[in-house]
Amino acid sequence: MSKRKASHRLARRRARLSGLGLALGVTIVVGGAAVGVLPQLTAGSAAADSDSVSTTAGGPALVTTTLADVPTPAPTTPAPAEVTAKAAEKAAVPAVPARSGDGRRIVFDQSDQRVWLIENGNEVVRTYPVSGSRFDNLQPGSYVVQSKQEHATAFDASGTMDYFVRFATGYSEPIGFHSVPRDNAGKLEQTKAQLGTPLSAGCVRQWEPDAIALWDFAPVGTKVHVTA
Repeated sequence: MSKRKASHRLARRRARLSGLGLALGVTIVVGGAAVGVLPQLTAGSAAADSDSVSTTAGGPALVTTTLADVPTPAPTTPAPAEVTAKAAEKAAVPAVPARSGDGRRIVFDQSDQRVWLIENGNEVVRTYPVSGSRFDNLQPGSYVVQSKQEHATAFDASGTMDYFVRFATGYSEPIGFHSVPRDNAGKLEQTKAQLGTPLSAGCVRQWEPDAIALWDFAPVGTKVHVTA
């Protein structure tokens, strides 16, 4: 082989080796840059999302929730029907009749067949339906409690009643408030559902808890006002 051809072949080989070295150098540099850049990008992403994502060394990312991510429930307004039973009952109580006296008193309205127990200041402490007389033997007006008898017998001996509070006299017999009478066999002469209807022969019949309440409310001398 001539020296010129050998010299040219050596030059071409060196050129090829030089190009290969350059390519390897670029790959290494680019690879190095990638290795250097990628961790920085990952760290930057974690920092940017630090409110919602946390990382665990050597493990997967753990999602966390902040208070800002929890939905706030819409405020609710109670429906108009959601009133207390006590408020509803109070709203349904009939008003005390007009011209029914003043001060601490018992009011008995014959047309409504209802009694009110009223404290000073016109505060109604109790009201309830009753059964008054079937006959016209009690005049409207003002009375007072005259006497009290815890256990009493009907004027015709047909039965008994309790918590008798006398405040007037009919044609010949006393008139008062008392519990629903029992006949001589011990049976009630009327039901609770029948209260509000005149059924007596002259007195004012009450369901027993109401009779006890009036008994406790009304010492002798308590004012009683009867309206038509």
